[in-house]
Amino acid sequence: MTGNRVEELEATVAELESTVDGLTEELVEAKERIRVLESELDAETPSRAAESRNAPAEEAAPDEVEEAASEAAKADAPDEGDEDADDSDELDDIIVA
Repeated sequence: MTGNRVEELEATVAELESTVDGLTEELVEAKERIRVLESELDAETPSRAAESRNAPAEEAAPDEVEEAASEAAKADAPDEGDEDADDSDELDDIIVA
């Protein structure tokens, strides 16, 4: 009975390795397609960097700066009850290649 379980586990591992290899290959191909599309888009669309460099800079009012800073501080502050829930979300994003 133990030998059968080992064979099942080995088959599962082989299947998972095959899946990971396939997904890794798809990811590499997708990244290459994205690079090609971005380079085509960059060639078609002229850059607006020169325009933004020559445009006069607008300065924010002190009240706007204070409001933006307080909103950023609120967004950065972790919720007390959600510490454990946030950790599991971080682990879901890990891709092993």
